[in-house]
Amino acid sequence: MDVLGTVAAGWEPVRDAFLRNFEQRGERGAAVAVHHDGVRVVDLWAGTRDVDPGADAAPWTADTAQVVRSATKGVAAAVPLLLHQRGLLDLDAPVAVYWPEFKAAGKDRVTVRQLLAHRAGVPVLDRPLTLAEAVDLPTATGATAAQAPVWEPGTAHGYHAHTFSWLLSGLVHRVTGRTIGHWLAEEITGPLGLDLWIGLPAAETHRVGRIGPVEEIEPAGGGALRLRPKRSVSEAYRDPASLTRRAFGVIDPKPDENDPVYRAAELPGSAGVATARALAGFYAATLGPVDGAPRLFTPDTLALARTEESAGPDRVLLVGTRFGLGHMLHGPASPLLGPSSFGHPGRGGSLGFADPDAGIALGYVTNGMRKTVTADPRAQSLVRAVKSVTEGRP
Repeated sequence: MDVLGTVAAGWEPVRDAFLRNFEQRGERGAAVAVHHDGVRVVDLWAGTRDVDPGADAAPWTADTAQVVRSATKGVAAAVPLLLHQRGLLDLDAPVAVYWPEFKAAGKDRVTVRQLLAHRAGVPVLDRPLTLAEAVDLPTATGATAAQAPVWEPGTAHGYHAHTFSWLLSGLVHRVTGRTIGHWLAEEITGPLGLDLWIGLPAAETHRVGRIGPVEEIEPAGGGALRLRPKRSVSEAYRDPASLTRRAFGVIDPKPDENDPVYRAAELPGSAGVATARALAGFYAATLGPVDGAPRLFTPDTLALARTEESAGPDRVLLVGTRFGLGHMLHGPASPLLGPSSFGHPGRGGSLGFADPDAGIALGYVTNGMRKTVTADPRAQSLVRAVKSVTEGRP
């Protein structure tokens, strides 16, 4: 396997781990980028653009982008944080102050903070949406606003796998008058020059490869990386009545993530498209200046991004999870670099995060989707390699 790109001196362990993902873990096409103190120290790619090389054997290139699934959530979470930073959004105000329709069905006291921390109690919809309904902002946000919570808001947390898209879209649209994809492009990714979109423009479709499932392969002696779901979790994914199955089945039938309609949709919980460079560059910009551009977050906002809002048993994922204000935080279910890390994995592979203490920002993008939800072994191998460098271990 030819690995292309660059690695700064001392960061070779990341390249070694990236190569092993192809040799031992069934990687088809992928890229990884790492910034350290605002400087890109890793920029690698390899494999084919499409997960099925029989369909298109075109190689992955420096500007190949992919759907990153829930890694989109970590990018989207920056929008309400920046609105708060600019004095436009009160995190402790009821959502209904900005979005009056949301107070329906007993949600009048749900705060913005609770919404962002997966505590609103609406991870499911009584009636799943078709793809056409899911990508139509008024229809999807209207259905979410009308939904009754399945637990008392604020008393517990559970991963809002798909409804997070419409919760965040509805809130941002009513605060700014713009869709979240347009706000992101105009205020963050455009000024920073990042190839990252919530709502893929038609002019960029030629750069995006096809994602798809890949075989579950673990290297011999995989140790801590050999993650197996508990029986209760596996059963929940099979049970049509469980919150787990219903949360991930809110769009029915299951959408084709390679469909241009899906890629063009502004679904901030699941359908972002990005390069690894862009994911890493975004998180680097939350920590400090990058390539002359000013930092995104003030110190106070950065502190908010890494502060725990939810922790413990997750009513949807059925494992212990930790969330801040839209970001997933370092923990057993989603190991990042360390206690200060914040970001988000994408189900089946991709990952983006920042670690203020270490000055690290990482973006990993793949076209091979595994069954993992929060801790993909390929992404974890890259995190472990970065950690070996930052801790000075061989």
